[in-house]
Amino acid sequence: MRRRGAGVPARARRRTGTVVPALVGLLGLPAGSIAVPGTGLAAGIGLAPGTVTSTYDGLDAPAPAPPDTAVFAGGCFWCMEPPYDALDGVLATISGYAGGHVPNPSYEQVTAGGTGHREAVMVVYDPARVGYGELLDVFWHNVDPLDDGGQFCDRGFSYTTAIFARSEEQAERARASKAEIDGRFEDEVVTPVVSDAAFYPAEEYHQDYYRKNSVRYRIYRWSCRRDARLEELWGEKAGH
Repeated sequence: MRRRGAGVPARARRRTGTVVPALVGLLGLPAGSIAVPGTGLAAGIGLAPGTVTSTYDGLDAPAPAPPDTAVFAGGCFWCMEPPYDALDGVLATISGYAGGHVPNPSYEQVTAGGTGHREAVMVVYDPARVGYGELLDVFWHNVDPLDDGGQFCDRGFSYTTAIFARSEEQAERARASKAEIDGRFEDEVVTPVVSDAAFYPAEEYHQDYYRKNSVRYRIYRWSCRRDARLEELWGEKAGH
């Protein structure tokens, strides 16, 4: 199991609390307008399943559709941010830990095993510009859905794939998408669809890692043979 946090000073591994304020600013929402009720994330981003609520002061103009969220586990969360950030309509991506039974876990706890969390990415998106179906399509083409032991060179439960549905509608569409993908392979697609799972933002140094440490990221991705395996599975449709 790769310890990607190795060499990062302990002070840099602490959560800095900048992820949520940055997200609020990016969405153009007033402070305090992101709701966090009852999801175990009140101190973090804590979005209610499938919703982000905001205030709107327009008078005659119709209120814009609120952003929505989707959560996907595709192995290393560093590698799952870029394909979603490239989509028109995606407002933000947040690396974090989904599922599990330990509140607000650290990277060290999750990678050590036993917490039940997977590395995951939360996608905040404008449903008027990009649909959940397109997010699912991007997910499948950026993972190996046949691997039940991890993803690429990263091994262990925390690196296994999953789709974390934020609503029953998302769950139904994810299951239908999985059935379609399953029909394309001789081996079984092992990616589960999980509902009602908490999501905890990861430490600040993990956020936008591929931008902040582009050289190290590219070396890691190449040495992990992620792109090589994706091309074997998906050909021209492989994610990068």
